[in-house]
Amino acid sequence: MPSLEILLVDKACNSRNVPSLLQITVKDIEEFEKSYKGSEEELADIKAAYTHFEGDMDRIMESVLCVHYTDEPRIRKIIEKAIDAGEVPAYKSFVQEPKRKMMARKRRAEKEAEEAQKTKDELGLGGEDDLKALIQSRNKDRKKDMDDFLAQLEAKYGKDAKKGGKKTTAKKGKK
Repeated sequence: MPSLEILLVDKACNSRNVPSLLQITVKDIEEFEKSYKGSEEELADIKAAYTHFEGDMDRIMESVLCVHYTDEPRIRKIIEKAIDAGEVPAYKSFVQEPKRKMMARKRRAEKEAEEAQKTKDELGLGGEDDLKALIQSRNKDRKKDMDDFLAQLEAKYGKDAKKGGKKTTAKKGKK
């Protein structure tokens, strides 16, 4: 499977002859997600987010890695167990969260997923190869635009540079 290439813009790495290209595949991301979910690291991250955001599930769901709206019941159970064990305090915004807020969060996530799918279909993206081709195409377009821009600047200002600019002298006014 081809990999997505992410260019690291770090001059320090380049000066030490460290490879400046990091290759991450979709498979790598999926493997990380599998190992992360249910791990001690995820539990610690959920508890930290719960405490930091004082029980606001909207912000918890947005900040914890690899969490989808379908994971909300699992996340809630983890937090409820932590509250029962006395590991985290019981915040009113979590304990008394209205059903309509939960439903609004679910609708918002479904709408985002629908929009992402629609955009994916519009762009004709079916897999990693399509994404790579789209990125390369956009890079070529940007290069062409930059070349056109520089050509316009050269045409406009390149000939006048030899002539020199018109010098004006300040007129002294009477006092």
